Amino acid sequence: MARKTLHSDQAPKAIGPYSQAVQVDAGKLTFLSGQIPLDPVTMEMVQGDVVAQAERVMLNLQAVLAAGGLDFSHVVRCTIFLTDLGDFAKVNEVYGRYFTGAPPARATVQVAALPRGSKVEIDAIAVS
Repeated sequence: MARKTLHSDQAPKAIGPYSQAVQVDAGKLTFLSGQIPLDPVTMEMVQGDVVAQAERVMLNLQAVLAAGGLDFSHVVRCTIFLTDLGDFAKVNEVYGRYFTGAPPARATVQVAALPRGSKVEIDAIAVS
């Protein structure tokens, strides 16, 4: 997959591990549903703070990507949903560890509530 990150000095620089835009050649698109911090074995929410929850969410996304023969390098777009934007920096730190190359385009929004009382949910779009 040919992938190019775009940057314009006429737009604000990224304030986290994401790119202003990602341009890709046409390929196979994979749309990942939002993941919350459920343990796939017990189907219970992980115990702990938003950092522990974000870690589990990223592992869940990683597992779904792998099921399609993909990894985080194929992700071109994510949306992070937080119940408290005060957790932005903590979630950024966890999220950023999973994108070792150019990170995908991204939006982060605060929501009133998430399923099962989760503090974080992340969805993704990948291209192969």
